[in-house]
Amino acid sequence: MAVLKVKFTKTKRDKLAQILWILNWVSVVSGIILFSLGLFLKIEIKKRNEVMAKGDINSVPNMLISVGVIACIINFLGGKICYDCSDANKFSRWKLVMLPYIVCTFCFTFCILVGALMCYTMRNELEESLYLGLRDAIKFYKDTDIPGRCFLKKTVDLLQIGFHCCGNNGFRDWFEIQWVSARYLNMASKEVQDRLKSNVDGKFLVDGVPFSCCNPSSPRPCIQYQLTNNSAHYNYDFLTEELNIWVRGCREALLDYYTAIMRSIGIAALLIWLFELSVLIGVRYLQTAMKNVLLLGDLEGESDGWLLENSFVETAKYNISIIKNLGKANQISTVSGMNDPNIDIQNTDHGKNNVTTKSIPAAR
Repeated sequence: MAVLKVKFTKTKRDKLAQILWILNWVSVVSGIILFSLGLFLKIEIKKRNEVMAKGDINSVPNMLISVGVIACIINFLGGKICYDCSDANKFSRWKLVMLPYIVCTFCFTFCILVGALMCYTMRNELEESLYLGLRDAIKFYKDTDIPGRCFLKKTVDLLQIGFHCCGNNGFRDWFEIQWVSARYLNMASKEVQDRLKSNVDGKFLVDGVPFSCCNPSSPRPCIQYQLTNNSAHYNYDFLTEELNIWVRGCREALLDYYTAIMRSIGIAALLIWLFELSVLIGVRYLQTAMKNVLLLGDLEGESDGWLLENSFVETAKYNISIIKNLGKANQISTVSGMNDPNIDIQNTDHGKNNVTTKSIPAAR
C-alpha cells in the first residue's frame, strides 16, 4: 500500500511542476545563503586563529560551504527537470534520471540537517581550542623580540580591549606568568632580584595586569599593579570593591561570541533544511505522478502520486535485502538439487558420423 497517496489531474501536475520550478530557484538562493554563512563563520574563526589551538573547529564552516555549493548545483538541475515535467514528452528523457536525482537530493538535504546540528554541538571543541590557544598566547605575551611570537602582544591587547575581557579564565591568570619582558626589568634593582629569587622558576611575577585589561568606563583611574595590596592604594579593597579592570575571562567572552553566531547560523540552516525537505517531497510527488501517467498511456488523465510505493516496513525490508545481496550476484548456488544450467551439460558430437542422411531433408 502506497504511503500518502494523492490523486493528480493534468492541471494539478502542471501547477505542481511550475511551483517546484520557482521553489528550486529559491533553493538556489538558499544555497548561496548557506555558502555565505559558512564563509562568514570561517573568516570570523580565521580572524582569531592566533588564540585558537589547531583542531576540528573549521569542520562546521567547511561543511556549510560545501553544502551551499552543492545546493546551488542540485537545485539548478532540479529547476530544469521540474520545468520540463510540465510536458509529458519532455519528462520521458528525465524519467530514468528522476529517481537517482531524488536519492541524491535526499542525501544532500540530510547533510544540511547535519550541518545545522553541528552548529550546536561545536561548543565543546571550540571551548577547548580557545582555552589552549589563549593559554599559549598569554604565555608568550612578553616575547615581542622573538619571530613568530612578536605579534601576540598586540593580538592579546586588541582582544581584551575589543571583547572587554582579561586573561584566559580571568584577570588572575596574569598573576601566574611573567608577562613583562626581561629587557624592561632593572636587574640591578633589589626588588626585581627578590621577586626573581622568590619564584622557583626564576620568573618575575607580579599581581598586575596589562593596560588592555583596564575598564575605561570606571570612574577611578585604572589600577594595574598591586591589585591585591589594599595598602598600596587609597580607599581601596580588592575583596569588596568592584575592580576597575575587566573581570571576565577572554575564553568565556569569545565562546559566547561564537556561540551566538553559530546559534543564528544553526537556526538559518534548520529553516533552509525544512524548505529543502518540502521541495524534495514535492519533486517526489511530481515524479511518481508523471511516471504513472506514462504507464497509463493517457497523458490528459488522472494519475496517483505518492512518497513511497509500499509501506515503510516493506520498503525498509526491500532495501535491507538489496544490501544483503550485494556482491552475491556472481556466486553459484550450492543448494542441493539446484544446479547451474550452464554446468554439467552433456556434450554431443556433431561430427559427420552421427549425422544420418535421413535426417537431411531432401530437396524438391
